[in-house]
Amino acid sequence: MATIEVTETSPNSFSVTVHGSHTTTHQVSVKPDYAGQLLDATHNASQLVAASFEFLLDRESNTSILRSFDLSVIERYFPEYPKAINRYLK
Repeated sequence: MATIEVTETSPNSFSVTVHGSHTTTHQVSVKPDYAGQLLDATHNASQLVAASFEFLLDRESNTSILRSFDLSVIERYFPEYPKAINRYLK
């Protein structure tokens, strides 16, 4: 199982390192309006990014995940993402 490290690099921007059979690093931006559609009051954007990577890793390897993207892009590839993400938020 992969380990996910999320670091906020600036407001609404995160660096994500995934340690699996191969280690990868990703740059992810999160628009506040988009995060607000997916989050409840008990979670923050950093937790959303981590949960989003768990979601992605259930569907593809970390080497297949884009190296730089806005979080809303996930929905283009996986239309079920907005409804499924709540199951990944801890």
